[in-house]
Amino acid sequence: MAKQVDKSALRDAATTIILREDAVLMGQRGASAAFMPGKFVFPGGAIDPVDHDITVPNIKRPVATALHEHSTLSPNAILAAAIRELWEETGQILGTPGQWDNAPKGWRGFAATGHLPNGAACEFFFRAVTPMGRPRRFDARFILADAADLTTDPDDFSNAEDELSHLQWIPLAEARRFDLPFITKVVLAELIDYIARGKTIATAPFFQNDDERHLISRLGGASPLD
Repeated sequence: MAKQVDKSALRDAATTIILREDAVLMGQRGASAAFMPGKFVFPGGAIDPVDHDITVPNIKRPVATALHEHSTLSPNAILAAAIRELWEETGQILGTPGQWDNAPKGWRGFAATGHLPNGAACEFFFRAVTPMGRPRRFDARFILADAADLTTDPDDFSNAEDELSHLQWIPLAEARRFDLPFITKVVLAELIDYIARGKTIATAPFFQNDDERHLISRLGGASPLD
């Protein structure tokens, strides 16, 4: 069981990493944003109440188990938020063709494309907690998917909302020249290692910040990063 986190002032969140060979999809937050202004980030955001009502088909059992052990939230809610945020912020659809007649508010745009969320494409890759002292704090689960599972043109961002600008596929080898949050650099290092391991996930790293230390641990074990 993962170490419990003080949930006061924390919001649950989901982040989506889309890997396209050796590149990842990222965009830049606005300079006036309250959270990580001006930084290049993966698409993602808070898990909304409506996400708890979404059924994500075909979630892989190991993914569901890991998310369940690492959160009091349902795997459905976490994956739903990851897929919804990807759609809203980039216009990219991680879905399968299907009719969705009674989609709730917040999901109607996605449903209108003729897709259901694609749980089978999702892996649980990483978890991170925003450091103390930030104006907004999140307990984020990073969901990994392959660009081959997108049903949209990966280079078409015309349906994206305006929360992220400069949407682009950034090669992992060049990513560090962008203005990145520290935790994003850690995730990118994990991605490079993931590719070197032949794209296999053993356990999802957990980066926890608290008043006393910065800690990276793996589920079922621990490995401090000094």
